[in-house]
Amino acid sequence: MIPPSATTFVLADLHVMTTPGTVAPGDLHVAGRHLGREPAAPGTEVIGADGACAVPLLVDSAVAQLPPDRRGRYDLLPGNPATFALVRRPVTEAQVRAMLVVNPPDLLAVWVAGHLEAWHGKPTRAAGEDVADPAVRAAWVGTWQDPGRGLLQHLRPDGRYSETRGGRADAYTGRYWVREDRITYLDDCGFWAFGQLLDGVLHHAGFVMTRR
Repeated sequence: MIPPSATTFVLADLHVMTTPGTVAPGDLHVAGRHLGREPAAPGTEVIGADGACAVPLLVDSAVAQLPPDRRGRYDLLPGNPATFALVRRPVTEAQVRAMLVVNPPDLLAVWVAGHLEAWHGKPTRAAGEDVADPAVRAAWVGTWQDPGRGLLQHLRPDGRYSETRGGRADAYTGRYWVREDRITYLDDCGFWAFGQLLDGVLHHAGFVMTRR
């Protein structure tokens, strides 16, 4: 399987988790930043995904922060952002809602707003490139805290992160990438994880963090 060469393409032969509790065989149509509608235009690039599971990248605490009529914006439905992971193993609703953690061999791809962030378990760009932009750096770089759970997450300007948990420094370390309101982590322990920045609050794995 090779990555798409255009911004409009079809991923075929998937198990699509349209919502965290709904999975069915199908395809995903990506049209730039959003999921497109069927049928695709003649000549659209079709990529076979070999039965991978297409999983929405949502964070339950961020979903709960939205008004009820906006909570479906993360579902894998036409018109919603093309933000999802392709995973080579089954994924449960609980895993999506609590925290999607994927080992690199199981991660086929990650798209955020139609941009390819990871492919075959590897990042598609160097860590730190995105936060070289002053506006992006101002929004993300710094220390984020969830005092109630004893967490400090340090997002450094070189694209590295470290977490202090329960007073233990460097409990987790790794690289991170940001695009729009999403953050993608690749931990040095060997797993991918995901988060979202919403109205100045950083949501990740049940942690609800504000800038320190």
